[in-house]
Formats: sequence, structure tokens, C-alpha cells
Amino acid sequence: METSKDILWRLRLIYIVVVLFGLLILGRAFSIGVVKREFWLAKKEHQTIRLNTIDAIRGNVYSTDGSLLATSVPIYNVYMDLKAEYLDKIFDKGVDSLAMMMANTFQDKTRDQYKRELRHERKKRNRYYLLRRDVRHGDLKIMKKFPILRYGRYRGGMLVEVRPKREMPFRHLALRTLGRYQEGMNSIGIEGAFNEYLKGVRGKRLEQKISGGTWIPLNDGAEVEPKEGNDIVSTLDIGIQDVAEAELMRQLQKHNAENGCVVLMEVETGYVRAIANLGRTGDSTYSENYNYAIGGGSEPGSTFKLASLMALFEDGLAKPTDIFDTHGGKVMFRNRTMSDSHEGGFGKIPLSKALELSSNTAISQAVFRAYHANPKKFTDRIKSFHLHQALGLQISGESEPIIKDPSSKTWSGTTLPWMSIGYECRLAPIQVLAFYNAVANNGKLMKPQFVEAIQYRGQTVKRFDPVTIDPSICSPETIKKLKPLLEGVVERGTATNLKNPYYKIAGKTGTAQIASGKSGYGEKGAKKYQASFVGYFPADNPKYSCIVVVNTTNNSVYYANLVAGPVFKEVADKLYAQNIDIQEKHSTTLAIATGEKQISGYGRDISVMMNKMGIQGERPADDEWVHLRVNGYKAYADKNKVNHNQVPDVRGMGLKDAVYLLENQGLRVRIIGRGLVKTQSVPAGMPAQKNMEVVLELA
Repeated sequence: METSKDILWRLRLIYIVVVLFGLLILGRAFSIGVVKREFWLAKKEHQTIRLNTIDAIRGNVYSTDGSLLATSVPIYNVYMDLKAEYLDKIFDKGVDSLAMMMANTFQDKTRDQYKRELRHERKKRNRYYLLRRDVRHGDLKIMKKFPILRYGRYRGGMLVEVRPKREMPFRHLALRTLGRYQEGMNSIGIEGAFNEYLKGVRGKRLEQKISGGTWIPLNDGAEVEPKEGNDIVSTLDIGIQDVAEAELMRQLQKHNAENGCVVLMEVETGYVRAIANLGRTGDSTYSENYNYAIGGGSEPGSTFKLASLMALFEDGLAKPTDIFDTHGGKVMFRNRTMSDSHEGGFGKIPLSKALELSSNTAISQAVFRAYHANPKKFTDRIKSFHLHQALGLQISGESEPIIKDPSSKTWSGTTLPWMSIGYECRLAPIQVLAFYNAVANNGKLMKPQFVEAIQYRGQTVKRFDPVTIDPSICSPETIKKLKPLLEGVVERGTATNLKNPYYKIAGKTGTAQIASGKSGYGEKGAKKYQASFVGYFPADNPKYSCIVVVNTTNNSVYYANLVAGPVFKEVADKLYAQNIDIQEKHSTTLAIATGEKQISGYGRDISVMMNKMGIQGERPADDEWVHLRVNGYKAYADKNKVNHNQVPDVRGMGLKDAVYLLENQGLRVRIIGRGLVKTQSVPAGMPAQKNMEVVLELA
């Protein structure tokens, strides 16, 4: 019994001690946080040492060809501790020379001005005098050799503060797509979207507070070294980007347009090789002030007609040969008149011709006839092409697409026919391009991408492979019906000014009057138009898809073939001229199709071409050069003997083979035109002299 009482007493004692200890802690906390708050805050102000963060060097952004698009360069502020003890021995002796070196190097002040300031700050015993702001690394190395400064931090008083500065070596190129990252602010583009990869890991360093409340590094090194960020490899090709921006700029200035954009995408992968966005900033000045390509959602106009025909063909409700009467270019739907841009209409035309000529009346009649009893069937079919869904781009700012359906509050009796020609819906240019790219890609819808890989010190740590949104947005039969129609737009329709003898373009023009805020579609003299051309090339073997959109007013020319089309053509022409592989493949096809009598090349390549095109005849040996004589779909191969130190016969060859043979003989090549080699300036069999120029005329 006594034992139990003893244990109970001890437990009570322990409990009392714990409670008292807890109350003591709470009292101390209250004293520090409330009673003596002002005292401890003042104490904090007198703290002289702290551990501060150091920003890491931000990763670089590269183009797909390795060009540097964005980088961080170290920028330095150089200070002097003019209270440093050793300065007593060297200051007076070296200040004249230091002032002279500073004046000669930077030429912002005279020697006397530098000397006067240095003596004045020395007299004040300034421990953190700003000698020079925003010094480049090369200049810093020079400054470290100056009198007084050469003695370093502790003897010469030289203090260096480093900070990274983001620079774009190509300045304005793809500026909005590359974007920016600023902490606490709206971040955009690749810089904003991939900041977690680019920013690296911050380091730590000790700093000391000196008079005036200024913090200076306590040591030259860091307590914890920062880790630099990862590098980003973008999909952009700087050469193509330069062409796209230059051509867009030229056309905007020519037509005094408001803004415009160009997006060029690789058909097979969805990789964006160029994206240009220019908006007016002055009377004739344009800059990348907004990413119109991804954020500029608007009514697409006639480029949407492709989706309408795809729906009709996919649902089996129309054929390209179906005839529609354009009724003099005016058709009534309810109380509203649908008009063709061509005065008087086009008479009775098949649906295929309606797309080529961009007839509003014919296409709207086709859609209305097929779907007016059940318009939801039309909108559901359009949505099956993913046109109502955002693409989920790697960078922010994508405009949300709008595809109405009969349940929408704004749906009316005229919505269906007007939607069929690209009104009462909303799409961004890149969303329209993705749709056309799917047609070029035989129905496979690809996600447009701006970044291919993430690297650290040259090693790939993450790769962004092509992303397929839908392997088939429609049947192969529908694609086969649509492709010739898009080719017809350029060959016979509204974009014949884009036609050329070297390769085929497939696409669609779009000229839409666009709404502008509360003013709607505008009064006479204030109307705004959107001119578009979207398509792909070469049409028979698509490599690239491209969209050009230009917003202008009716004070200038605004038809798509004259405003947007030339930009598309210039970009396509320059890409075609630079891409030998596209030229060779396409030129060979053209030569046979047009009855070209002779084609030359390497035996193995000629055999592959004959097999693919179903040409009969004896196959040449793989390792010999041949002239192929074509008669219809029969071919005869003759050996093309290439002798050392003689000019070879390269007539009929593609450019790659011709250049290879001539340069192997030590000859210089100059090229005129595009296609297969038609003539050579130096006849075959002539002695090949080193550095002799041979001019090749291609056709």
C-alpha cells in the first residue's frame, strides 16, 4: 500500500514539473514575440552576417540546327572598398594611372573626373563605391589588370558582383515564342513554359552588412555552388524562321496591314520549324508584340470550307461531282442573304469546283441540304475532327476554339449555312494549320510542338517525340477526295498566282470580314479583313504545311491570294530551293510525267525510282552512273562513264548527284534555276582543272 502511494506521489511531482516547464517556455515565447519584440527587431537590424541565395546560370535555348537562340551571359558590377587598409600604401601612387585606364577603356568620363571621384570617395572611406556598372566578362578581365585593382579584393579593394543577363543573339527572331520568365510576372513562350528545367538550382553565399545597410560578399567563392540549368533544344530552324519573318514583314509593310503571322510545320512530326508574329507598333514599324498564331482566335472564313466538305464526304451526304446552282451569286437563308465574292456567281458548278473557286453559295447550300433537319449531326462530325478542342501546346496562351452546336444560346436559323463557310466559329491559326496538316498526313492529326529535347551539358535528359492526337480523323477515302480539290485551288482556282512549274502546292484561300469589339463587323471605311492561306507542299509528297494570316483594312488590298498567298509562296520557294532531297524526288517525278527523254543518276537510285513508278526495263547496276532514256513507261539504261580528271556529263541529273560528281573532280559549281540539270557550261570530257567553275542550268 505504501509502495502505491509512493509511486502516485512521484507521478504527481513529474506532472507538476512538466507543466511548470511548459509554462516557462510559453512565457519565454510571449516575452520574445510580444514584450521584447521591438528589442529583437532592433537586434536583427544589427546582424552583420547572413547566408544569401545565388541565382544559377540559366540554361540556353537552341534551334534544331544548333544555333543559340537565348542564353545567359554574366554581367558584373565592379565596386571598390576604399577603406581597405592596404590602400594607404598604394592609393596615392596608383590613382592617376587607374583613372587614366578607366577613361581610356570606357570613354564615359575623363581621367580627371575619375580621379576626382575616386579621391572624394576615398576621403569618405566609402566601403562600397560603384566604380563601373554592367561590365562584360572581357572588360572585367582587363579591369583586373588595372593599377590598384590588380591587387584583388583585400589589398586593392576590388569587389565584384555578378548577375546573369538574358540575351537573344538573333534579337527579334521568334521573340514572342522564345518568350521570357520573370518571377512574379506573367511568363510566356518557351522560357516561361520550361522555366523549371532552365532555371537550375540556386546556391548560397555568406554576406556581410557594412555601413549604410549594404550587403557585400564575405568570400570570393560560394558556400554552396549553384547548379546551372538545363538547355532546351527547340524545333525552330533559324534559317526558315528568318525567311518567314522577312517575307511577312515585307507583305505587312506593302499593304499597311495591322498584324500577321506565319507558322510552318513539318507534316510528319508536327514540329514547328518557324513561327513569326508581327504587329504594328508605329506608322511603318512592326514587332513581335503578341503571339497571334496561337492566341489570335477568330472566325477562319473560307479555310473552314475544307472541314465542311470533309463532313459531307465522311457522312456520305455529298460527292465532289454533285452540282449546285449558285443562283447569280446570291442565296437566301431565312431572312439573310448569302453572297459570293464573285459578282454574278459561278452558274451551276460541281462541289469540287465550289472549293476551288471558294463559292459561299454552293458550299452553304450543300451543307444546309444535308444537315438542316439535324444540324447537330454536322457539328458532331466537325467535333470528331477535334476542331473544338485545344491542341494542348507546350507553351501557354492558346486560344480556346469555339464550335457551336444547336444547344448554344447564340444558335439561330442561319448559323448552319454561315458556319459552313467559316463564320460563327472561332479558331486560332495554329489550330487551322494542324487540321490541314492532318489532311497532308493522310488523316493523322499531329500535336504541334516547339521543343524537341532537354539537355544537360550536351547529354539528352528528356526527349519530346512526335505526338499523335488522332491516327485518323477521317477515312482514307475522304482524304483521297479532298487532296485533289486542294491542289485544284492553286492549279485552277482562287490561288493560281501561287502556281509554279517546279512543284505543286495544295491549299485554300480565306478572306473573312472579322468582328471588332462592340462595333461588330464595322461600318464602311472601318471594316477589317483577315486574309489567310493554308496548305502544304510539295502536294504529291508533303514535307511541310504552312499557314499565313494577315489582318488588314479595306483601305488596302485584302484578298487572301494577294495578301497572304505571296508570303506562303516565298517561304515555300526558298525552302524548296534549299532542300535538295525534295528537289530530286519531285524533279524526277515531273520529268517522267512530262515526257522527259533522259534522266541521269546513280544506278541504285535509278532502280528504286523505276520500281516505285512502275517503269519497265532493265535495271542498271547499283554501283554505276547511268543515263536513263524514258519512252512512256519503258526505260533504257546507258552507262555514263565518269573518268578521272575529266568533266563528267551531269545533264539530266538531280542537283545532289551533279554537285557530288563535279566537286569530286575539284570543280566549283554555280547553280541557276531549280529541277534537273538541263545544261552545263563546260562540256563533258573536257580536262577538269582544279577550281574551274561549271555553271549548271536547272529546269
